[in-house]
Amino acid sequence: MNNKLKGQFVIALVCFLLGLMLVAQFRSTQKSGSALTSLQRIQELTTELKTVMDEREKLKEELAEMRKRLEEYENSAADVSRVTEAMKRELEKARIAAGLLEGTGPGIVITLNDSNLPRQPGEDPNLFLVHDEDILKVVNELFAAGAEAVSVNGQRIIATSEIRCVGPTIMVNSVRLAPPFVIQAIGNPDNLESSLKMRGGIIESLQVFGIQVSIKKQDKINMPAYTGAIKFEYFEPVKAGE
Repeated sequence: MNNKLKGQFVIALVCFLLGLMLVAQFRSTQKSGSALTSLQRIQELTTELKTVMDEREKLKEELAEMRKRLEEYENSAADVSRVTEAMKRELEKARIAAGLLEGTGPGIVITLNDSNLPRQPGEDPNLFLVHDEDILKVVNELFAAGAEAVSVNGQRIIATSEIRCVGPTIMVNSVRLAPPFVIQAIGNPDNLESSLKMRGGIIESLQVFGIQVSIKKQDKINMPAYTGAIKFEYFEPVKAGE
């Protein structure tokens, strides 16, 4: 082999070796870049995971706060409901006491009618008639005996009810009434009847002049509500602390 061929062979060998070295270097660079990329991705995922976990903890805290507020609202609503129910019961009691509600219960029914006895010459005919004071005495006696509600000819008796004569009729709650007068009372029937029939009582005094009196016990009496107007022009309640 001459010198020229030897030189070409050496050059070719050197080029081949350089090629191998370049390929090896390229592969090494690829592996290093791939490893670097994987490390960066891991760091990014770690950061994202931490962010998600922080947000999750924040949401848990917000959820706990919302549950606490909801529990407070529920407790507050329950308290308001209890107060409302108590107020409703007290209001109902006040309306019952004021005679503004219809009701039912045991009691007695008293019927008063003018006397049918013959008049003697010179006798005052008014003595044989039912007067406002007679009805008023019966009503007062019933309340004193524990009556919880009283009506006269369908007119509920309340604190401001008037019972007075107007000509030949009797006025109750600004309504003219004529005999017979039917007085209903809810309460203990035995106590109510005994209070009216006691010796020297209102019924005995009425019967002296022949006033017709009927008393009946009943297991159930339907009591009407007061339907008239209630107006206070001068009265004002005193506020607490005044």
